[in-house]
Amino acid sequence: MIEVKHLTKSFDGRKVLDDISTVFESGKTNLIIGRSGSGKTVMMKSIIGLIRPDEGEVLFNDRNILKMGKKELNELRREMGMLFQGSALFDSMTVMENVMFPLDMFSQMSVRERRRRADFCLERVNLSEAHDLYPSEISGGMMKRAAIARAIALNPRYLFCDEPNSGLDPKTAILIDELIHDITKEYNMTTVINTHDMNSVINIGEHIVFISEGVKEWQGTKDNVITSNNEALNDFIFANDLLRKAREFEDSQREG
Repeated sequence: MIEVKHLTKSFDGRKVLDDISTVFESGKTNLIIGRSGSGKTVMMKSIIGLIRPDEGEVLFNDRNILKMGKKELNELRREMGMLFQGSALFDSMTVMENVMFPLDMFSQMSVRERRRRADFCLERVNLSEAHDLYPSEISGGMMKRAAIARAIALNPRYLFCDEPNSGLDPKTAILIDELIHDITKEYNMTTVINTHDMNSVINIGEHIVFISEGVKEWQGTKDNVITSNNEALNDFIFANDLLRKAREFEDSQREG
């Protein structure tokens, strides 16, 4: 579980996060949603310790990341898995070598144990056949799955995903959503996802925090996001729906 308490952050006198409090529960897919520039990226970076907020607390199972020394912070980060927006695989490494990278860096396993763990993670994301391929030789969806395998290699307690569906077609995006959701349940991780994809919200949004101009405007679940009376949230949903329909129309025109 991660508790965020009164998180506040300003840049050059402009308040980017304004007194945000919420709880991200273990075993759930927790989503931070909002438009570009809403503050959701700053919030995630503050949670994982890349940005220091002006005020507030971030508690990882009652451990305040903002009060940790370097050694304690490094130990906590070994409990985190990260899925970056562009997958961030190393081009010069095979898929297997990419998944083994955090194990090589942070684990005390033997080479055989590290390879066995990487094998297991690749099998878990249905990517065993891509062992010896390089990122340039696989599809975008396969790259995302390889990145997920790398993110869970150290068996993290916390998983952070930044726009995991970016650049994917709708069908592949659904598969990635379902994979993240299933892994979260399977390993009882606290998963936090930054996204503006309404399909992800509807499919896997067990706990949703909507941020608008640095303010937490709404929180709830996928079951009540559509019926909310929050005007800012409804504007966000409507804008996303229009964009989706426009893309579907463009695709149908090209196919026709």
